[in-house]
Amino acid sequence: MPVITFDESKKRDVVLIGRVTLDFNPNELNRTLDKVKTFSMYLGGSPGNMAVGINKLGKSVGFIGCVSDDQFGDFVINYYNERGIDTTQMTRAKHGEKMGLTFTEIKSPTESSILMYRDCVADMQITPQDVDEQYIADTKILIVSGTALAASPSREACFMAVRYAKKHGTRVIFDIDYRPYSWKSKEEISIYYSLMASMSDVIIGSRDEVNLTEGLDEEATEPADHILAEKYIALGNKIVIIKHGKKGSIAYTADKKAYKVESYHIKLLKSFGGGDAYGSAFVYGLLAGWDVPTALQHGTAHAAMVVASHSCSEAMQTVEQIDAFMKEHADEKVITELKWEDTL
Repeated sequence: MPVITFDESKKRDVVLIGRVTLDFNPNELNRTLDKVKTFSMYLGGSPGNMAVGINKLGKSVGFIGCVSDDQFGDFVINYYNERGIDTTQMTRAKHGEKMGLTFTEIKSPTESSILMYRDCVADMQITPQDVDEQYIADTKILIVSGTALAASPSREACFMAVRYAKKHGTRVIFDIDYRPYSWKSKEEISIYYSLMASMSDVIIGSRDEVNLTEGLDEEATEPADHILAEKYIALGNKIVIIKHGKKGSIAYTADKKAYKVESYHIKLLKSFGGGDAYGSAFVYGLLAGWDVPTALQHGTAHAAMVVASHSCSEAMQTVEQIDAFMKEHADEKVITELKWEDTL
């Protein structure tokens, strides 16, 4: 039996709430931003990208969020509508707030970074009144981005959405998605992250993000991963995924299994976007009723394909494309079952 199940009577597969922004990726590679002259514009933001990825994999997707009341907001709404992503729950900023902008930097074949503009952004303006109870009730999975918890009224909107989800049997996935912008203190981060983690069914985050959730120093290595996972599984989570960058990640499940996840060997173009691709294919696998190792492997393959591409949202793949990639790399073992106490 799958470690997590969904109410198949619900008509919509996934709804995401949180950040949708614009990415400006450099056309001139292997140089710092001050040397770049032209950029390509893409839809961005972690939940924004995941919405595209899950939709590309064939699942029905809706988005709860706020965009600017200008041409850039039009771009996002039109982009989603053209792909069949439901925008009926998206609103427009009422006080001149603008789209968040992310300028990405591909410094070299092995080094890249991002520069975010997050002051007075539209995505933080979603309110509890904008969250429709029936819309959540009709959905199998609600995905909450941790960035949306950084300020009001967005954080209250997220908790309202989760309240409706718990009431109506909608599964909650918490993608911690930490960005330092907008947060006032580490204590504030811990309060809202830990509260959301105690209400979710699946948690996905890096070790430093989990440390922030616990109120620990970001570099802390104690307590061990499995101790942290046990805590959140005891609170009701079915799966806890803790990432360790290049070392890989470990997925812990409520049936006391642990799986090490490594990366496929590919030629890397950039270091960002992989997590969004990973999450979208992993969620697809859970909805398809796959076991956790199979869902993890598809997520890992999807991540490898996206980090080898110039964009994030435009590089999202179909199920057939991911399957073909995995067949091509069939000799690589990326998922290993571990003992519960093993560490990376």
